[in-house]
Amino acid sequence: MTGDDHNQGLTAREAGVDDQMDLLSSEQAADPADKLLFRLCLSLFFIWGFATVLIDILVPKLKALFILSFAEVMLTQFAFFIGYLVFSLPAGAIVRRFGYMRGIIAGLGIMALGCLLFIPATRFGVFGGFLLALFVMASGVTTLQVAANAVITLAGPQGTSSARLTLAQAFNSLGTTLGPLIGARLILSDDLVAIDPERLSAPALAAQRAVEANAVALPFIGIAIALVLLMAVFWMRRDMLTAAAPDRSHGLVNASLLRRPRLVFGVLAIFAYVGAEVSIGSLLANYLMQPSLLATTALQAGQLVSLYWGGAMIGRFLGAWVLGHIRPGLVLAVHALSAILLASLSASSSGWMAAAAILAVGLANSIMFPTIFSLALRDLGEDTPGGSALLCLGIVGGAIVPLASGFVADHFGMAVALAVPILCYAWVAFYGLFCLRLTNATSLPPVAGH
Repeated sequence: MTGDDHNQGLTAREAGVDDQMDLLSSEQAADPADKLLFRLCLSLFFIWGFATVLIDILVPKLKALFILSFAEVMLTQFAFFIGYLVFSLPAGAIVRRFGYMRGIIAGLGIMALGCLLFIPATRFGVFGGFLLALFVMASGVTTLQVAANAVITLAGPQGTSSARLTLAQAFNSLGTTLGPLIGARLILSDDLVAIDPERLSAPALAAQRAVEANAVALPFIGIAIALVLLMAVFWMRRDMLTAAAPDRSHGLVNASLLRRPRLVFGVLAIFAYVGAEVSIGSLLANYLMQPSLLATTALQAGQLVSLYWGGAMIGRFLGAWVLGHIRPGLVLAVHALSAILLASLSASSSGWMAAAAILAVGLANSIMFPTIFSLALRDLGEDTPGGSALLCLGIVGGAIVPLASGFVADHFGMAVALAVPILCYAWVAFYGLFCLRLTNATSLPPVAGH
């Protein structure tokens, strides 16, 4: 969640092919400043998608470097996704206080700081240093998401805002697809070096870890440079957007929202979906390296991770059309059940069949987040901002569920660990059917005669 799914909040029905065609035709008549602002924001979606997906590549590297169990190495995802929980409200306060554009600048700066913290983390070879860097980076990404999603909607006609968000998400998915290809080549090698702490003195151990960890810092230093350049560009354009950030500091979450089953179940569905997606993405490289599957090198496995995220990118474009013709609840349930079948097939088979099945789960994931989000917010009216805030809290599933998956992997094996995301997808399938039943109930004609 990587960072790609976890910030959409638009209905997939609205984000169809027709909207994208409207966007292309309307841009010719749009304000040139709006067009420039929109294009600048596309770069934000790409770069945070590229940066956040590198966590999946870090997992096998750090696991070997620090001799970690799967549960321990999943603290990387915990450190990142807990940032959403901790920093969501402060990020909103920053945007309300300083405006959207300066909020973007602040987010870029915080994210760049997080990337630069990888330098001392690799210099001293301390696992906690990497966790701190990921937490700070996530805080910056959270701020960017709060501000950039709003700017995208404001940078042009309101009627085509959904199409602009869809295109921005496509750039985010492009980042999550290219990230593993480039990151694996920079961070991973054909053979992961496992350091034995019992055979080395403390100074020798620290020195060896620092040498091996140097490869980790390189891509994040490059990202930090790109972020600083973007900060400069946005600073020069900081007065482009005159619209003020809405003041929602009072009454953001109404307690009555907790009595709405569609919303509460939706929060749990977001928790389950994000947790399942992140769990599989994090374990994927190590899973593919197993002798019973592909027995690939770490570098090859890391690059194959891009197929998982690439499937999600392709599925978004196909899903936009499908959701325009079929009820969202049914589409969500079918995708979740497909994910269950694919993960179960992978867990019970071996070789290329098991590998292809688990990689195809990315395609099944594609429409889940925006569909859950839109179904949960339906008919909330003025309470929509509060409902959205509750749904965003569900993203913390990306911190909790991977820890459970890692624990099961340590004690029962990686194939059995797939049972954790399978259970999560089962709840998502239930939620889709629940919303479908609600839709069918509201569409029935009234009963006469009483």
